[in-house]
Amino acid sequence: MKSVITKTNFNFRGIKSKYEGKVRDVYTLSNNNIIVIATDRISAFDVIMPKGITYKGQILNQISTEMLNKTNDIVDNWLISSPDPNISYGKKCKPFKIEMVVRGYLSGHSYRLYKSGLRNICGNIIPKKMNENDQFKEPIITPTTKAEIGSHDQDISPVDIISNKILDKKMYDKLHSISLELFNRGTEIAKNSGLILVDTKYEFGLDLENNIVLIDEIHTPDSSRYFYLDSYNHLQNNKLKQKQLSKEFFREWLMENDFQGKEGQKIPHISKETIDLISSRYIELYEKLMNKKFLKDCNLDINERMKLNMSNFL
Repeated sequence: MKSVITKTNFNFRGIKSKYEGKVRDVYTLSNNNIIVIATDRISAFDVIMPKGITYKGQILNQISTEMLNKTNDIVDNWLISSPDPNISYGKKCKPFKIEMVVRGYLSGHSYRLYKSGLRNICGNIIPKKMNENDQFKEPIITPTTKAEIGSHDQDISPVDIISNKILDKKMYDKLHSISLELFNRGTEIAKNSGLILVDTKYEFGLDLENNIVLIDEIHTPDSSRYFYLDSYNHLQNNKLKQKQLSKEFFREWLMENDFQGKEGQKIPHISKETIDLISSRYIELYEKLMNKKFLKDCNLDINERMKLNMSNFL
């Protein structure tokens, strides 16, 4: 019985094309809707790892489905239905070629830049004498380009986005405003679950009527970083490491093993124990954020279950 899914090859009714992303497989249908399958693939530093993480796809899909439903009063999103624990079905949209990364704290990539001496990150002037994981006075947005698979996303300032005609100023300002609203909502949801939403990314596109639509996933451990609320101040005041409920701990493990996706670097061996640890972190975040027990579906091969559910749905 297959419990980890890293590849899909379905012949759903009405398929026009298939696209494999870093984590998701996207099937475009003749009705201009899409089937998006969250696989168990895991990527870091824009590199897809050779092994999948048990239950990761199910966790991502179920968290994102709930979060999209909890934010659709702020902006319309692409989701229509989720007919399977690993599958979402929704509107095909034309994506903008940037990601809006919202940061409430100096963590992860932003801290690594700050530590290197950089004080201007995507047009945001970062104060002196900040420590890792300190909170900003107000959330900042550090956009990135949307890279092809195998390439690295690049930080980009709003000025460069507009001057390079990726977006005009009116559209950028609108996405900036929506992103902050979404982050504030995500912060409220996290706080109610005893968590801190540290940073996250949002992707947007246009639907067939040229309306702005929130696409992809939101507020998942792949797209977001979370800390525990009750221990944050104590750990920060004592300059201790925050416990991360995100993919960051896996990035840190890779860096400790001399891998950052740079040319010539080899992906380290990922043991079963490491895979189990990563899986347990994803489950821990799911249960904390969603306030319910994660239900492991062990009764049916994942591919067979997805095939059956989609046959009944389409």
